Amino acid sequence: MSTTLVWWAIAIYIIIALFIAYLSRSGKQTNMTSYFLGDRNLGGFVSALSYSATTYSAFMLVGLAGLTYNGGVGALGFELVYLMGVSLVAFFGPRFWKVGKKFGYVTPSEMLGSRYESKLVSIVVALFSCLFLIPYSAVQLSGVGYLLQGVTNNKISFTTGVIIATILAIVFSYIAGIRSVAWTDSLQAIFMIISATVVVIVLVNGLGGFGGFFHTIETEQPEALTVPGNGFWSFVNFLGMTIPWFFFSLSNPQVSQRLYMPSSLKSMRHMLMGFMIFGLVYTIVAIIWGFSASIMFPNLENADLATPMVLQSDLVPPILGVIVMVGIMAAAVSTIDSILLTLSSLFARDVYGNLSKNASDRKQLQIGKIVIPIIAILAYFFALLEVNLIAVLSVASSAGLLVVVPAIIGTFFWKRGTAAGVLTSVIVSGLIVIIIELTQTKPFGLASGIWGILLSTFLFVVVSLCTKQPEKVAEDFFS
Repeated sequence: MSTTLVWWAIAIYIIIALFIAYLSRSGKQTNMTSYFLGDRNLGGFVSALSYSATTYSAFMLVGLAGLTYNGGVGALGFELVYLMGVSLVAFFGPRFWKVGKKFGYVTPSEMLGSRYESKLVSIVVALFSCLFLIPYSAVQLSGVGYLLQGVTNNKISFTTGVIIATILAIVFSYIAGIRSVAWTDSLQAIFMIISATVVVIVLVNGLGGFGGFFHTIETEQPEALTVPGNGFWSFVNFLGMTIPWFFFSLSNPQVSQRLYMPSSLKSMRHMLMGFMIFGLVYTIVAIIWGFSASIMFPNLENADLATPMVLQSDLVPPILGVIVMVGIMAAAVSTIDSILLTLSSLFARDVYGNLSKNASDRKQLQIGKIVIPIIAILAYFFALLEVNLIAVLSVASSAGLLVVVPAIIGTFFWKRGTAAGVLTSVIVSGLIVIIIELTQTKPFGLASGIWGILLSTFLFVVVSLCTKQPEKVAEDFFS
């Protein structure tokens, strides 16, 4: 693929996205609610597209395609489990929306602190969210780096791609907060689903139609159509990767924070239905991409290069390839700018807001804006580590965030839950997950995410039963 064509495509994308982000400015974003939640006034269509673009980022067409390349059809089951987990939004979404609107919550950790009557809960949950989400932010930056490196045969370096993504994410976050992110997300979601689907049709036709396509896989790589296949998708490994993904919509604050944003419960329902349709189509697209790469380039050293190799192959016309490349790049940027906004709001609202005696809403907003580039720079340096298998790193980050799930469930369904239970479960389980990931061990063969959810649930229940529950918990949480 021509490097000049790639640079022109990136330039056109930036101009269009900046124009749309600028159009999204509606009044002055002078408070936390307007800047980070879009005044809780997003419609169902925009919410669905924005939710989709934020969730399906570099992970999908780079990470999930890489997982398919690496382990075969088990990747389809892995991603379908995630889609099943999104049903949790139907259960918890209205509850988040209701209490958020009534009490003015800006962040999920603020809600937990209020429910368990403890500022320390808000602070600890916010800090652990930052700790685990920065590596996930780096995943998105790495996705852009690998993409541009691959489609240009290293003429655009990995580092250059990471720098471009970092700058764009910061700029889009600053223009109008979450409103500019949501509008650009909507453009990007439509753009990437159409272009990626067209490429699938081109690839399958070029590889002999669906019959010839699957016949080739069945003949040359029969293990790719079975589970565990080559051994990658063993039951224990599958469980370790899917458990964090199943609870993703609750555990990841950049996702659960969006449950405060729809203008109404009707808009939230439209958001959920739109996302499910988008997700199913995009999952199938990513899986076929991974299989296509395994047919065309069977000996890649890095599975995350599967998508870039497909895009620069002879089967994909250069103009179509560069369009899809821009779509993937845009998706990665949309995810990281959403994470930047969420993490900056967590720090400003829950850490600074609870530790400072003069933390007015306006001051919190100022602190949040200051923190945005700092978080982006941290993610940038993490991305430079060039960790292989983006999907695995994504799951590792989500495994750490799993430790807050029992506290979230207890927020709405267990009045006996206490602040001590939350603090113990999050701190102890979070540290255990970090140790397991750093040492790359699997005690009793179980991944960190399984240990995290089991241990945090046990500690939350036991410690809560041994300590005094909050005296006055608003019934709104349980209705």
